[in-house]
Amino acid sequence: MNGRKLISSGSPFEKTYGYSRAVVWGDEIHIAGTTGYDYAKMAMPDDVAEQTRNIYSTFAVVLKEAGGELADIVRLRTFVTDVAYCEAVLGVQGEVFGEIRPAATIVVVSALLTPEMKVEVEADARLTPSRQPNRHFTAARQ
Repeated sequence: MNGRKLISSGSPFEKTYGYSRAVVWGDEIHIAGTTGYDYAKMAMPDDVAEQTRNIYSTFAVVLKEAGGELADIVRLRTFVTDVAYCEAVLGVQGEVFGEIRPAATIVVVSALLTPEMKVEVEADARLTPSRQPNRHFTAARQ
């Protein structure tokens, strides 16, 4: 596959629908749209904040398999089915990514695949050859 590594979450839908949970290409990791399914309980929680936490837990597992961590995420794209969910979803995003601060977008959509899905997030990450204690860059002060 020309250096591509496919990462699966084990979902039967991945093969049926022709996608991977993530694709690693060189130092890039592209994580597919992920919903808040709780794989430990095999259920979708009703709470949108809990769905969001589950999404980031799935991201952590995927990134570990790819040789990375949440700090390697450089881009988030978040989709919610109600504007009222934005505050809770962004609150969890702030908890998880407050120090990492990837580029991020949130979009309100009319629906996701099933009605219980309230939030879906996809992400892009870039593996770093070494873990620097401070990888944040600040623009020069004027």
